Amino acid sequence: MPLLALENVSKAYAGVPVLRGVTLHVEAGEIHALMGENGAGKSTLIRIIAGVVAPDTADIRIDGRPVVIDSPATARQLGLRFIHQELNVVPTLSVAENIAMGAAYPRRAGVLVDWSRLNAMAVEALETLGITHIDPCAKMASLAMGDRMLVKISAAFLAQGGTPARLYVMDEPTAALSREEAERLFAVLREIRRAGNSVLYVSHRIDEVMRLCDRATVLRDGNAVDSGSLADITHDDLVALMIGRRIAEAYPPQTAAPTDEIVFAGHGLAVRAGEILGIAGLAGAGQTELLRTIFGRPGAAWKHRIAYVPRERRAEGLVATRPIFENITLPHLEARALGGTWLTPRREKRFAARLGEEVRLRARGPAQAVQELSGGNQQKVVFAKALAGDPRLLLLDDPTRGVDVGAKFDIYTLIREMTAKGMAVILVSSDLPELLGLADRIAVMRGGAITATVAAKGLAEEDLLDLCYGRGSGVEAVA
Repeated sequence: MPLLALENVSKAYAGVPVLRGVTLHVEAGEIHALMGENGAGKSTLIRIIAGVVAPDTADIRIDGRPVVIDSPATARQLGLRFIHQELNVVPTLSVAENIAMGAAYPRRAGVLVDWSRLNAMAVEALETLGITHIDPCAKMASLAMGDRMLVKISAAFLAQGGTPARLYVMDEPTAALSREEAERLFAVLREIRRAGNSVLYVSHRIDEVMRLCDRATVLRDGNAVDSGSLADITHDDLVALMIGRRIAEAYPPQTAAPTDEIVFAGHGLAVRAGEILGIAGLAGAGQTELLRTIFGRPGAAWKHRIAYVPRERRAEGLVATRPIFENITLPHLEARALGGTWLTPRREKRFAARLGEEVRLRARGPAQAVQELSGGNQQKVVFAKALAGDPRLLLLDDPTRGVDVGAKFDIYTLIREMTAKGMAVILVSSDLPELLGLADRIAVMRGGAITATVAAKGLAEEDLLDLCYGRGSGVEAVA
């Protein structure tokens, strides 16, 4: 008998179906992957389980008992816990307050908040993930994005009164985490499984899913197209189920070699025209800070034909409530205006539409609000904005984070096309296979400095990880 059984789950918005009679069974004591491209219906299904969205039709059972999940409070009472992709935190409150949010604060004499106990509860929750470097009294606003995600994950494991947790639902929990942080999370999830509880795990990182999860349900266009053991399916089969077609290779081949022309040199590295220079390192090694230092002041950077795709597209790369064309042209208004002073919406839309085609953007048109797009298409808008300035140097900070496999391939193809035209690319990625699959050379950072630069071709993932940790790997350095 499944711990959680969903049958005939349907949902439509304004007459447009998002879920079409979906079935999902999560057994007790398993880590079950929920897979699919952006827009396949995964987030809507999770919101239905969480009691945030009411389904049009649904038969939901827990331990065989019919239930109606009509609110987040009901979901919690049923033993369901959620970590959503969107970081809903209160930046002005402390780590401890954010961890205990939605629960009753411990009190003295039933009146005053027991701050010492509250902080102790937060420490206990953080230690579940082996986290000791986060101060429970620190303001959330002071934390890096990865640490904020660790705080939200820890909150799900906080032992509180009421119904104990039975099922943890996690939407892209490792998107903002380093490799080491992700491994600590995986260890906790395996303990949950050993204890007989379950995890419903959503991730675009297929290698991660294949290694961690027991079974998977794949959604495509609102339909559950397959469900079964991951032991019986290959990586390529899973990709084909998700996108409805087979991709011959994970990374498109290089079509032109880098030239000898140095486009940028400084900060211990140099990158040539047509080259992808990867930047690897553990969390906090200084990768993002390096890109921001190179980019400098945006106005000056654009004029020097340097473009930057930031790590946090929603917070740093987009104005989500505004239309696509405004997001693309925003940094380039003066350059695109007639005589430097006049730019009509019609010209903006025409320019944005051309760039949208170049980045393979899927949208109703340039006037569509960015917040209505899937994560992959939002990232393509950020790329379109970067390419609008005709850059010679493109700085990419985890450019496929939280992006589905189909959109990833589109982005990889776009990067290859840009370098074939002579653009230089500096690529920071927390995904080591991505660095190895795309980069010509990889510079390794430790403690804010470049410690080695090696050729990517033939380099093993284990050797690259050794370099990140500062262990001797015997890999020959290159210029």
